[in-house]
Amino acid sequence: MSVLRGVGIGQGVATGPVVRMAEAMPAPQEQPSTLSVEDERTRAREAVAAVAAELQQRADAVGGAAQEVLEAQAMIAEDPTLQDEIDTRIDQGSTAEWAVHDAFAGFRATLEAVGGYLGERAADLDDIAQRVLAHLRGVPAPGVPDPGHPFVLVARDLAPADTALLNLEQVLALITTDGGPTSHTAILAREKGIVAIVGATGAASLSDGQSVIVDAAAGTVNDAPTEAEIAAVEERLAARAAEDDVPAAPGALADGTPILLLANLGKPSDAADAVARGAEGVGLFRTEFLFLSASQAPTIEQQRASYIELLQAFEGKKVVVRLLDAGADKPLAFLNDAHEENPALGLRGLRALRASEDILREQLTALAEADAKTAADLWVMAPMVTTVEETAYFTALAKEYGLKTAGVMVEVPASALLADRVLAHADFASIGTNDLTQYTMAADRLLGSVASFQDPWHPAVLRLVREVGDAGARLGKPVGICGEAAADPLLAVVLVGLGATSLSMAPAALGDVRRSLTAHSLDDARRIAQAALAADDADGARDAARAAAGS
Repeated sequence: MSVLRGVGIGQGVATGPVVRMAEAMPAPQEQPSTLSVEDERTRAREAVAAVAAELQQRADAVGGAAQEVLEAQAMIAEDPTLQDEIDTRIDQGSTAEWAVHDAFAGFRATLEAVGGYLGERAADLDDIAQRVLAHLRGVPAPGVPDPGHPFVLVARDLAPADTALLNLEQVLALITTDGGPTSHTAILAREKGIVAIVGATGAASLSDGQSVIVDAAAGTVNDAPTEAEIAAVEERLAARAAEDDVPAAPGALADGTPILLLANLGKPSDAADAVARGAEGVGLFRTEFLFLSASQAPTIEQQRASYIELLQAFEGKKVVVRLLDAGADKPLAFLNDAHEENPALGLRGLRALRASEDILREQLTALAEADAKTAADLWVMAPMVTTVEETAYFTALAKEYGLKTAGVMVEVPASALLADRVLAHADFASIGTNDLTQYTMAADRLLGSVASFQDPWHPAVLRLVREVGDAGARLGKPVGICGEAAADPLLAVVLVGLGATSLSMAPAALGDVRRSLTAHSLDDARRIAQAALAADDADGARDAARAAAGS
């Protein structure tokens, strides 16, 4: 037996036979076309349109983060600039296959150089190009295999279109050799409640039919389990199923200390699932869905209707709405579409909203009007706040519109280090651990080559969380966590030990985090957090926390 290690998503466990995902189709050969330019253009355009339509159909069939990603893929497929690049190559005598392959490769390189949100989209281009090539060749598109029995899927990584529609009755678990805890695969697996290990480089050695145990809680893959070990997994699965049948209780530690467990949502329609899973409210409602697919800013009336739908689903409960988090890394023609060499450090978040204050004021107006018509406890927060001055500006503006609770996202080290001064103005702080890790570690959270640095367990990140937690405790201000870190059951305990008073996550993660919290008192959480802080790196912090927790 050998044990392969990676980053576990959640606390689940699964066992079954391996089925490997097929490698990508080979690139077409560059050769002159035997068809007319017009025929090749028609072939290319029909193939692109068919793939875009299929991606949109898949998007319509799912919700949450998966829908957003698939809709973005569909838009990329039909990007006019990309179509022009394909046409140019066909005009020069290329086949539709070569023109698609070469144009997508060039477009991918361009987006990778831009980085940020567009850099993330670059990885999606490989999947889109493969699907277009498959359509041109008249063969099935690459995707998840269907062996006709339950299996553990092993892949280099998964395209969003595949992850979004995994058959959870067949896919027992997912193992990828690439990716990190904030990769698309990890985020979508967490949202769908899939047992997953990402970044397990040793999984490349696994073969079809090989029996494995995938233990997300331990971040391990047992590649030669014994019958006794498989039986133990079956017992563990039965115990988890029994726990899931028990109605969800409010989040709390073993000593009764309340810890509000909230949901991260991307659309009002996602609310029902969150409520069913025991969410005590919303810790992060992303308003980008109203803006990113629009050619112009949505009207106040359109926004108000969506906010009312959301707030009505959580009557009497806390709902934290994040203002539009866009800018140079998520270009919007009506906000800011100017090219920037490094969008992650450019005009984004609150900076972009201040540069187009009419959009900010319209959003606050719509939120205030929705608040007046509903009975939820509405909190609003600004994204990417860096300075005390920005905090004072936003909270004063929100109060001007009658919004009683206004806070900020802490996503950069500057605002974390000045948390006491930031919280002197803000009613609360919400820590976005994905971006906070990115900026602390100087590692683009969307770039696979530095995925090992993008780990919220790193003591440098934890120290910044402690700064915010300590400031919140001194000033009597709530401090929430709304990044992916909150969905890690053991890390959730550490975050509470560092001062977090609420945790917000994908609804599918609520059960595991709730169970983890009930196993530890506040004193335990603080002790476990101190053990993690004393480590030198992320792996050491994770191991120290496990040891301190007795797990």
